[in-house]
Amino acid sequence: MAERAQRRLGGRWLGAALVVGLLALVEAGVRAGAINAALVPPPTDVVRRIAEILISGDFIAPLAATLYLLFIAYIGASLLAIVLGLVMGRFPAIYNLFEPLVELFRPLPKPALLPPLILFLGLGDLMKSAVVGLAVFFPVLINTIQGVRGVDPVLINTARTFGYGRVAVLRKVILPAALPLIFAGLRVSLALGLILVVIAEMLAGTGGLGYLILDMQRTFRVQNMYAWLAILAVLGYGLNAGFLALEHRIIHWAAARPE
Repeated sequence: MAERAQRRLGGRWLGAALVVGLLALVEAGVRAGAINAALVPPPTDVVRRIAEILISGDFIAPLAATLYLLFIAYIGASLLAIVLGLVMGRFPAIYNLFEPLVELFRPLPKPALLPPLILFLGLGDLMKSAVVGLAVFFPVLINTIQGVRGVDPVLINTARTFGYGRVAVLRKVILPAALPLIFAGLRVSLALGLILVVIAEMLAGTGGLGYLILDMQRTFRVQNMYAWLAILAVLGYGLNAGFLALEHRIIHWAAARPE
């Protein structure tokens, strides 16, 4: 266990060193005149601007707006997808009922749905939540269906032997057994949700990190644009790290490996 933790820590240090090395190359290229500083400012200047934003607290309002929209849509769409996925995966008749509709909308690029959503829902939070929810819904749904179908029939038959009804089998046997695949879908959907909420904010122009990044680009405040991009990147990294910690805590048994 300790050896595995050391290897993991060593790999993270190597990854961090790679990022620092790439930033150092960019810094050297800008200082040497090989990279246009008007388009790509020195990373040290961007870091200084990030520090100013953090100290001033200017990041709180746009960050809160983005996270609010993301989590409202993410939680709602994920719960709906898990419930529907459990039922579709367990009951063939319901699967056959919804499968054509799912396969009709699932392959559609979700940004392509923004124009009709704007037409019907306007430019407010409802439109943003709708497009994020659509991006989140389908990966979770498909993974839930596959997770349910992959449950060992012996587990289900054993539960029936002990007198479990259909609802009890779904809740106490099938759902726990399908959780690893469900969490895989949730992790993918979290990244997709962040992407779509930023795109929606850019198009709507009504606040959030996406609007700020686009506004900085339009007004040619390049340092600010890269600073907000860096904040967005750290946000994505933090969300993924937090999700992995939550996943490990909830389904730690699925991540266990023999020594």
